[in-house]
Amino acid sequence: MLSEIGIIILISGIILIFIGIVLSSLGGADRGETKVEGGGVVLVGPVPIIFGTNAKWAVIALILAIVLTALTVFLYLR
Repeated sequence: MLSEIGIIILISGIILIFIGIVLSSLGGADRGETKVEGGGVVLVGPVPIIFGTNAKWAVIALILAIVLTALTVFLYLR
């Protein structure tokens, strides 16, 4: 059950990325400058490596990583 949900979410994400790329290439460059921001967290064992285009996105990525880690521990111990 969970593996099917995971596959559906993965495929949906790939489709959304593809749609975003197509829409961006069709009209994004003609309207002026486009600004993209983001961040992420890579967990190497217990050590998090946090990156982002600015401090705001790094903090958001860190909070999301903490929530997802807590959810994983909760589901694993259940």
